[in-house]
Amino acid sequence: MSFSSQIKSTYQPKRLAVKLNAKGEQFVIKKHPWVFSNSIVKINDGARTGDLAIVFSKNKNKVIGLGLYDADSPIRIKIIHSSTSKAEINADFFHKKIEEAYKKRFELLQTNTTSYRLLFGENDGFPGLIADVYDTVLVVKLYSEIWLPYLESILKSLQVVSNAYTIVIRLSRGLQQPKNHQLKDGDVVYGVLENEVVQFIEHHVKFSANVIKGHKTGYFLDHRANRKQVGAWSKGKTVLDVFSYAGGFSVHALYNGAKEVTSLDISKQALEIALQNGKLNDYIGKHKTIAGDAFKSLKELIKNKITFDVVVIDPPSFAKQASEIELAKKKYAQLAELGIKLTASKGLLVLASCSSRVQAQSFFDINLFVLNNQSRPFENILNTYHDIDHPISFPEGAYLKCGYYRFGN
Repeated sequence: MSFSSQIKSTYQPKRLAVKLNAKGEQFVIKKHPWVFSNSIVKINDGARTGDLAIVFSKNKNKVIGLGLYDADSPIRIKIIHSSTSKAEINADFFHKKIEEAYKKRFELLQTNTTSYRLLFGENDGFPGLIADVYDTVLVVKLYSEIWLPYLESILKSLQVVSNAYTIVIRLSRGLQQPKNHQLKDGDVVYGVLENEVVQFIEHHVKFSANVIKGHKTGYFLDHRANRKQVGAWSKGKTVLDVFSYAGGFSVHALYNGAKEVTSLDISKQALEIALQNGKLNDYIGKHKTIAGDAFKSLKELIKNKITFDVVVIDPPSFAKQASEIELAKKKYAQLAELGIKLTASKGLLVLASCSSRVQAQSFFDINLFVLNNQSRPFENILNTYHDIDHPISFPEGAYLKCGYYRFGN
């Protein structure tokens, strides 16, 4: 099989000599992958997206990092090698990085799991690039044009390392109006895609992802360990999965013998996928759905005095920018309050956040503040973070946190 011609780039990247101010230089020395435009003191004229930025120290004229120049982003240089050791940025350089990333995931792939994140952006040295594997289909999502001149060799290495039969390209909204490329969102650039809905396994549980039309790359792989944990504690229980999307928590609960599971989401289409994902597995419990706004629907359930043995609340990011942080914190507190009222005697409340701008300790503090201000005894039995295929290499790379709270009565 051969790769399609769309991934070939005609642009030959130039080499740029870059000097930064003291703050920017410290970021690079501390292996932070972002250099903002206001940190750049000196750079060649005519720099273009995808050019190789060679960052020199201010005083000693020593190379402290290599990055890719992004003319369209306030993060003007994305660092791909922050070290005084020499590196030649070529196909071999990227191949070794992909092999290193695969080794970090190897332990996960010894479980009965056929879906994983092979490249997690900056955290694996590929800023603005995500690569997710669903069984034999590899989905690469691009968030920046910096990768266009290097894409052909990177995709070839990803195919070899993952042994994918098919590669699909997904593009962020900003890249869907092509200026410097022929790619379209959902292009199959290697192999054949028999069906845009791809089945895969997650810790023995069967799921599906629409790799062409689904959110991100088709599914949210990051909560895998939490879904497995909730499933393990759901046998014989009634479960409420809030912001359920494709039913990740719901299906694990059903697979593990939950008596009744309710998936709640604003999207009827997502709930249909959740029901279909459930049916890929054998289960005897009941799977119900509620389509509606989470806050309103939860208040309605409370009004009707309905409670559940396990309540999982996993909202989308509430703080996409700094100005939204305080409102996000209020929403997390509101969800915790609603969750407490919906959790039955001796029940389990699971509260999650994927807002990178709300730090883990802050999120856990909000939950504990709300829980300590109600009368029921509880125990914070577990706090979790990222699964093995979402390694964290810099502070802003961390976003996922999940608290488990068991009530006494």
